[in-house]
Amino acid sequence: MITITGLGPGDFDRIPETVRSILLDPGRAVIVRTLEHPASRQLSELRVVETCDDLYEKADTFEDLYAAIADRVLRVAQTGDVVYAVPGSPLIGEFAVRRLLAAEPTVELIPAESFVDAVLAEMRYDPFDRGLQILNGHHLPDPLVLDKPTIIGHLDRPEIMAEVAAHIARVLPEEATVTVLVALGSVKALTVSTSPDEVDASLAGYRTSMFIDSDPGGLVGAVRTMAILRDECPWDREQTHQSLVEYLVEETHELIDAISRLESDEPDWVAYGEVEDELGDVLLSVLFHAAIANENGAFDIDDVAEVMRQKLIRRHPHVFGQVEVDSAAEVKRNWDEIKDAERGEARLSNMDGVPTGMPALHRAAKIQNRAAKVGFDWSEASEVIPKVREELDELESDLGDHERAESELGDVLFSVINLARHLGLDGELALRKAVDRFENRFRAMEAAGPIEGLTLDEMNRRWEQAKE
Repeated sequence: MITITGLGPGDFDRIPETVRSILLDPGRAVIVRTLEHPASRQLSELRVVETCDDLYEKADTFEDLYAAIADRVLRVAQTGDVVYAVPGSPLIGEFAVRRLLAAEPTVELIPAESFVDAVLAEMRYDPFDRGLQILNGHHLPDPLVLDKPTIIGHLDRPEIMAEVAAHIARVLPEEATVTVLVALGSVKALTVSTSPDEVDASLAGYRTSMFIDSDPGGLVGAVRTMAILRDECPWDREQTHQSLVEYLVEETHELIDAISRLESDEPDWVAYGEVEDELGDVLLSVLFHAAIANENGAFDIDDVAEVMRQKLIRRHPHVFGQVEVDSAAEVKRNWDEIKDAERGEARLSNMDGVPTGMPALHRAAKIQNRAAKVGFDWSEASEVIPKVREELDELESDLGDHERAESELGDVLFSVINLARHLGLDGELALRKAVDRFENRFRAMEAAGPIEGLTLDEMNRRWEQAKE
């Protein structure tokens, strides 16, 4: 007979009498997972026990360790009854127990007090109040969502403790505190409440855990804050989908501007800070629209995310299905075909599906790409340059006719975007940088002294000095 039980979170005398009698039964062999636990050490002083601590040194991976522990228990069980005793409860965080239950269905399993029970008792918290999540410090989920009271266990090493503290600090409000609990259930029990940034990594150990009960930060916190603003702020409350469009456009361009400064091969943390800030402003617009839609009974932010998730899976059959692709171009082609099929209608024209509300430079490139897909395109950039010159000549010949000049100017811009496309450049970004250069040089001209009253030649000299 194999009996699996737990030693509870602390001392041996904390274990129920019925379990202690099984552990002290001389007719059964006892294997403990580790002696690095007060009840294990105290039990070893009362009787002979076999430990698995030696297996920790021999195993290359945790999977190898769990397999070796299970094999040891099964081997001893071939010669008689055996008890396998683990710290805490055999039902929480005991991966070798899972293997034993799968290998030997007749195992007797005796529940025990877990570290979770000890934490809940210490914090005096009832999970039925606002829920509870239990996480492994070695494998925190990504994204980490702390929207309910949370226990993080397996904080056995200082580097793990430090990494967990740094991670949670990024997703909790600045004023949040956490509670570090050490050696609960024993005379050495210690409870320390502190901010995530000030967690003492030296408190890490086999019997260390963390309890978090804070208003959520991160994405969940932003969603909840948006709901409060819609309820309590007069300006936020009166906004509509239509009134928010201008802000979405403005914030999107500010994000593009921030991204344009990410030029270095090495990460530019200052520039990334600006991108992070502008991404937040774009996200605010998304949350705003989702909140209004939710109030109208249409959808909420989770619906938006789920629709996007399903779309990503449908449009990546080479990742989530059996389709094979050889290039990024083939991925893009499949994407477009699946997108058309989702709409339930075939394109009447290759020009269909390009929004007319796009910025003109971007739309020009999209339209040209559509034409290029069917072969209506120059083969290389050098062939486009004569076309640009041709359009410039036509513009020059029509300068006296306002309507014709407008048409020819549009052709010049369109042909320049075609040239940018063949050069592999983003016309919008190139123009933005050119405008930035002009602005910086003009500011330098102004910094050299008053401009008003200078002749054009004098201004040109300042311009050349600014360029230098």
